[in-house]
Amino acid sequence: MTEGNRVVTLARRPVGMVEPDDFSIEDAPLPEPGEGEFRVKVSHVSLDPAMRGWISEGRSYVPPVKIGAVMRSFSVGVVDASNHPDYGPGDAVTGLFGVQHYAVSDGTRVAKVDMSQAPPERWIGGLGMPGTTAYFGLLEIGKPKESETVVVSAASGAVGSIVGQIAKIKGCRAVGIAGGPEKCRAVVDELGFDACVDYKAGNLAGDLRAACPDGIDIFYENVGGEIFDAALAQMNLFGRIPVCGMISLYNATEPQPGPYNMRSILVNRLTVRGFIVFDFIDRYAEAIAQLGTWNAEGRLKMREDVREGGVEAFPEVLSLLYTGGNNGKLVLKL
Repeated sequence: MTEGNRVVTLARRPVGMVEPDDFSIEDAPLPEPGEGEFRVKVSHVSLDPAMRGWISEGRSYVPPVKIGAVMRSFSVGVVDASNHPDYGPGDAVTGLFGVQHYAVSDGTRVAKVDMSQAPPERWIGGLGMPGTTAYFGLLEIGKPKESETVVVSAASGAVGSIVGQIAKIKGCRAVGIAGGPEKCRAVVDELGFDACVDYKAGNLAGDLRAACPDGIDIFYENVGGEIFDAALAQMNLFGRIPVCGMISLYNATEPQPGPYNMRSILVNRLTVRGFIVFDFIDRYAEAIAQLGTWNAEGRLKMREDVREGGVEAFPEVLSLLYTGGNNGKLVLKL
């Protein structure tokens, strides 16, 4: 066993776009589990847009990562030492273990997973936080009805790709918004969306209107900015907008204007609700079971963009999230 740990810590709070120098790669002693704890050897780390908020000092739904602390992340690995009655060596688990080779946990917000059902990266992707976020955001907040039009921003991403596929399973018309012709083709040809709008093509409002001739009933929002504004202008009466993320704003250094079409919320009597997946933590098992069934049946495709390089690659790989450089759920293999 390696007698030491390799960790990513937060060196400074970023200003604007995340930079590699915002993090530090450090060696630390191998952590030892105390009474009621176990140690996990981490194999894969999830990279998520929410990380930009976690390292900012502003108010959020969780306390910010402290300067000098291990970078927070959802991770998957295998228990290699335990003083916990419910977790033994060899158990595969997911949880907020951080960007490091070894982590100690008391079992809070930790779930056992079955590696024979899916590879490790999927348990922090389609069968993990992104999948459950898509599941609850669409079904519990969006409440889709058959034949409705569901529009998803960041449709080629970890959450958006699953939202659109669930919409199709529920008998809806699924329209994605993504950046670039290659991503849009994949959203339609590989994931089965009915259409996909390229927001980089220069005619977002017009292209979205052409893709949604009957308007938008549900807009699943991951991006914010001009995309949110374009969707607001085309919402139908009593439409629903689950707000999952605002990735276009995460690296802004000053307040951003808009959205300008707020009047649509009033005149169309829209329901707009922000949420995080922890709101539904008591129902995770339900979501994972259903997502797993759809995946096994071939009705739900899950894509992971797994990058090599270990903890040393984390700062560079993280930046891909904010430049559109990933294709599917972004995962770092340690």
